[in-house]
Amino acid sequence: ATEWIKALVRASMCFLGILGNNWLALRSLPKSKSQIRPNDLLFINLAVSNLITNYLVDLPDTLDFVVNWTKTTKQYCAVFSFFSEVSETSSIFTTMFITVYWHQKLVGSLKRGGAPVQMDSLRLIIALLTGSWVFATAFSMPHIFFVSMDILNQSFNGCVEQFPSPKAKQAYEMLYLTLANLVPIIGIVFASIQIAVTLIQNEKRIKNTSMFTREKNTKIKKTPGPSSKVIASNAANKVQDQQQGVQRSQDKTSSSGNQVRAAKSVVTVATIFLTCWLTHLMLSITITVYESTVVADMISYVGAIYTCIIPYMYLHGVKKLNC
Repeated sequence: ATEWIKALVRASMCFLGILGNNWLALRSLPKSKSQIRPNDLLFINLAVSNLITNYLVDLPDTLDFVVNWTKTTKQYCAVFSFFSEVSETSSIFTTMFITVYWHQKLVGSLKRGGAPVQMDSLRLIIALLTGSWVFATAFSMPHIFFVSMDILNQSFNGCVEQFPSPKAKQAYEMLYLTLANLVPIIGIVFASIQIAVTLIQNEKRIKNTSMFTREKNTKIKKTPGPSSKVIASNAANKVQDQQQGVQRSQDKTSSSGNQVRAAKSVVTVATIFLTCWLTHLMLSITITVYESTVVADMISYVGAIYTCIIPYMYLHGVKKLNC
């Protein structure tokens, strides 16, 4: 019964991940080339990165667990490890780019009246994403050359890496952890904190404005009003200006509201990502000291949570969680 529960959980997470990331990619596709936006490009890249994990890592792993589909070739181990690292690294960097992008958009909307931001440039976004893929590919190449198999356990768990020396393996792992994990995570945390601070400041500004407006209205009610003739003559001249002002105010409020909604979803995703990463790191350290199938299963589940949940959060944040 326990094995079937594990199989059901794995299959469900794999299905939700494939569905969510395909949905995110399709909903982010522009109707024409002229309508493509940096945000859409970032979401498409994130979806592609996660789908590589879903189709080439999670799905085979799920099939192996459910139907005992053994994988005994060294070539499979190499491909499995390579694409796992490539997709994970690309996903981390894309998450950082999305967080920084929405921080800039939020600041531009609330503090600069919707002025264009640096990451509105498609050329910059394409350059950043291309660089992240090149970086991810370069750092994942050792998985192709140094991968081997454990003869005693020819399954996914039997895929091991044999570096020229323990020092070489340690140097690679430390370099990868620093450049491909810590650097983008620091960027994600910093941008998320800035988003949170900006949102708090905006909430305080709205409260202060509301209090000032109520006090002003109270004072106006206490002062004697103008005569009915003056009101009638002034009203006709101000109707058009008031309508235009209300329309501009509504448009600005709607735009700011959308930016705030998207920014909140980005902070939520960043929080979940950081929690999953720290949990994964601690479990990985634990399993090096104490080997356990339970810990190994937990590492697998934690790694799948991010690619399974975050597409729906991003879709909700940009109001695209519908058919």
